[in-house]
Amino acid sequence: MKHLSFTFMILLFGASMAQAACYADYKAKQDNPLRLHYGVAEVQGDCSVSSAEGQLRQRLAGGGWQLLNVLGVFDDAGLDGRKDSAGEYFLRY
Repeated sequence: MKHLSFTFMILLFGASMAQAACYADYKAKQDNPLRLHYGVAEVQGDCSVSSAEGQLRQRLAGGGWQLLNVLGVFDDAGLDGRKDSAGEYFLRY
């Protein structure tokens, strides 16, 4: 029984480690007057552009923004290099 529970713990630990953080950088706009912004947001679940688009459309709409496009998805390694460019929209949505 000890071997079985140890194996189960190893599997759980491996699964949690495999679920790395995922982020997307995107462009959004507001109309009247026209405003544009570049931002970085965390993506939950599938780390893909299509998943990011679905999540960001909803989040941004709640703040009165319209998603223009998702530029790409990336992990923690790409996060710091985008912080200054995203400014106030860094992990805001």
